[in-house]
Amino acid sequence: MRLKWKYAAGLGALLTATAWAGTAQAAVLTCADITAHDFAFEGLVVTSATAEAVGENSPVPHCLVQGHVGERTGIDGNTYKISFELRLPDDWNGRFVHQFNGGNDGTVVPATGNLLNGDPSDTALARGYAVVSSDAGHDGAAHPEAGLAGGAVFGFDPEARSDYGYGAVMKLNPAAVKLVEDYYGQAIAYSYGVGGSNGGRHAMVQATRSPDAFDGILAGFPGFNLPRAAVQHAWDIQSFHAINGDVRKAFAPEDLQLVGEAVIAACDGLDGLEDGIIADSPACQTVFDITSLTCAAGATNLCLSPAQIEALQRIHAGPTNSKGEALYSNWAWDRGIATGDWRFWKLESPIPPWDHLPLIATMGASSLAMIFSNPPNEVAGDPNSLLQFLLDYDFDTDVTVSAADATFTESPVAFMTPTDVDSPKLAEFRGAGGKLIVFHGISDPVFSVMDTINWYEKLDANNGGNAEDFARLYTVPGMGHGSGSPATDKFDAFSALVDWVENGNQPGALVAEVTPDNEYIPDMIGITRKLCPYPQIARYAGGDEANHESFTCE
Repeated sequence: MRLKWKYAAGLGALLTATAWAGTAQAAVLTCADITAHDFAFEGLVVTSATAEAVGENSPVPHCLVQGHVGERTGIDGNTYKISFELRLPDDWNGRFVHQFNGGNDGTVVPATGNLLNGDPSDTALARGYAVVSSDAGHDGAAHPEAGLAGGAVFGFDPEARSDYGYGAVMKLNPAAVKLVEDYYGQAIAYSYGVGGSNGGRHAMVQATRSPDAFDGILAGFPGFNLPRAAVQHAWDIQSFHAINGDVRKAFAPEDLQLVGEAVIAACDGLDGLEDGIIADSPACQTVFDITSLTCAAGATNLCLSPAQIEALQRIHAGPTNSKGEALYSNWAWDRGIATGDWRFWKLESPIPPWDHLPLIATMGASSLAMIFSNPPNEVAGDPNSLLQFLLDYDFDTDVTVSAADATFTESPVAFMTPTDVDSPKLAEFRGAGGKLIVFHGISDPVFSVMDTINWYEKLDANNGGNAEDFARLYTVPGMGHGSGSPATDKFDAFSALVDWVENGNQPGALVAEVTPDNEYIPDMIGITRKLCPYPQIARYAGGDEANHESFTCE
């Protein structure tokens, strides 16, 4: 714990970690007191405070506080503010979670504290944490006239961009801490930041921008390199469109099922057990050859056309410009390519207003145009216009993720990524005693696990091979963009983080299982596996094939 003097409810309080052991704290203020209380925090507006009984989004009795900070008018004439909600449990465990949300933000997701553990009922709020959530400084529903691009219109205001990237967390977090500590009359014992996807990006960004704000950070399937990952959207769409002129029909589900089965056939046994889990992904990248599925002359069954093979090779290699310079990352071959998650992001959605286009061709296109281009590009919000923007994207002239100008003085890479993203050190975070756990699915179709591995390897090298002293990476075979994949994707990384922060127990292998409603590998429900910290691989050592104890991390 990082000891800090706090002044709560007019009293100076120095809290030690041991004072909280096994206790639940009652409030000093009542929920009804909050709206009238002077928190002495500039720009903080509390609009409501309501006592919530157990119910939807309310696993325990708590006080729900709603409000905003930093209201202003942008250069685009629109009103901006960082709207939030804070949930304060009646039986508080003395700890705080800043919940980082996904997508383009733009909405205040209920502050229940998703712990990214495959169990939506096991939340930070349910465990007694005070939890805050925000819209990251913009209202995603403010521009319905922009159609599907409405959630990205804030990209025309420079400060809204920086708030989305990092500023909203830095402005809101101290206000939330003040609210919590005044309400309970005690200093927070430990603070945690938790998020997946864009929320994982928020988490990793704050490790560099607010290195002493959080004792522990959990970043799941993080889009920490999001502007460059967005360039991949255009690369994918152009690659798939080249097959037959319609990305939605570039691959039938059966085509990708064939690829997934081929990956399993080539790689499943590399970890010592053929069980559908490809734990030795590094070896798989060497062994698997997609060209083995190429149709022979005249054949059309159980094979892929040369155009389909070329498209898959191209997207897995990652985007480049005409000089061959990498613009993002390569990608891993894994069985999750056959899932609905992969198809929804890359090829086809079941959503009629999107014209059944995939997410990258709708929401992804508007983000690339309006947020991750400098200056922003206006694009119409209908499916065809968004698709055409990606089809017309020029990888020599349109990639402006590192560009800045007199109005947009921060490039998209500057405001969206960790400050040391290309040569990570996390020196201040490490010096402050912070602990970081990152996990990423190998089949993630949105953010490449290979990019995350590359980041971690650089972090380790920059820390003399000792990054594990404060940062751990776990890669999850078969897992896509979050849980719900052919994977053992139900595991409790947050508890491991807490144990590391509060008790000094460095995490080793995490015990993982299959989510109880898994549609892909129902025959594996009930089995357990080890998730080993990178670069270790879980290998079968003999014994009960259903038990994680039969595997060793090597």
